[in-house]
Order: sequence, then C-alpha cells, then structure tokens
Amino acid sequence: MTHIEKMTTKHVGRVIDLKVLPEQQRFVGKMTDILSLANAQVRPYIICDQDEIVGFFLLDTVFSQTHDFAGTHDLGLRKFFIDQAYQGKGFASQALQGLDDYLVTEYSRYKRLLLTVNCLNTAAKVCYEKAGFKDSQTLYEGGPSGPQHIMIKSL
Repeated sequence: MTHIEKMTTKHVGRVIDLKVLPEQQRFVGKMTDILSLANAQVRPYIICDQDEIVGFFLLDTVFSQTHDFAGTHDLGLRKFFIDQAYQGKGFASQALQGLDDYLVTEYSRYKRLLLTVNCLNTAAKVCYEKAGFKDSQTLYEGGPSGPQHIMIKSL
C-alpha cells in the first residue's frame, strides 16, 4: 500500500540513496541539493510502499514568495519523483491521489496545489494531468533546465 510520510532524520540514509534515471537527472537535480532546500517552510516527504521508500517530494508553504504566479493560499509541490527502481509501477499516481486527502487535512488553509514541470519532461506532465492537475497554459521561465509548464490543482 502506497502512502506518504513526513521525512525525519531516521530516513536520511535511505533517502540520500534515491535516484532517477540519468535522462531525468536534469529535471530533478542531486539529492543532496534537494535536501538542502528543506526547512520549516519547505517540508520534505517520502513516498512509501510498505516499509520501502520509493519516492520523495517537498511541500513548499511559501511558494508564492519565490514564484510570482502563485498566491498566498497556494502550496507548491516541488522535486516530486519516484526512484528509478520503482518507476512504471503506479507509485507516482498512487502517491498523488493519496496526497489530496492528506493536504485537505494537514494543509487546509491552502486552496490550490501548484507545480512546475519542464516542457521536455512529457512523462511527468502526463502523470500530473492524470492526477487532476491542469496546465495553466503559461510557462515559467525561471527553471534551471529550461521553460516549465505551470500546473494547478484545486484542493
């Protein structure tokens, strides 16, 4: 059963070993750099199947401070990925579905979930669309590896 959990220090050893396919690396970045983004406002989460960590993401409660297209009641989904060994098994879809209920309970003051996905990362965009995200039809140009679609999901 796929579920999400807040990442704690006990998870760091396993999380640091998560990897994506080489061609996905430019979209995700290095795990050490991703973990350095975590703080009280940008919160790390793990995606688990049973007791195995299969993926990771950040929830950014101050997304609007770094992205001018976001409002104060928008939550940012950042660095969402599934480890290369577990891709193609439905974990991303299951995690995104489970995230909806979690956000309504734990982040009830937020009205929308926003993310950006690189224009070249078509597989990820399709996954987000299947999970109910809508393309805003506006591009975010501030990404490190090129333009990104801005995707939005009402909570």
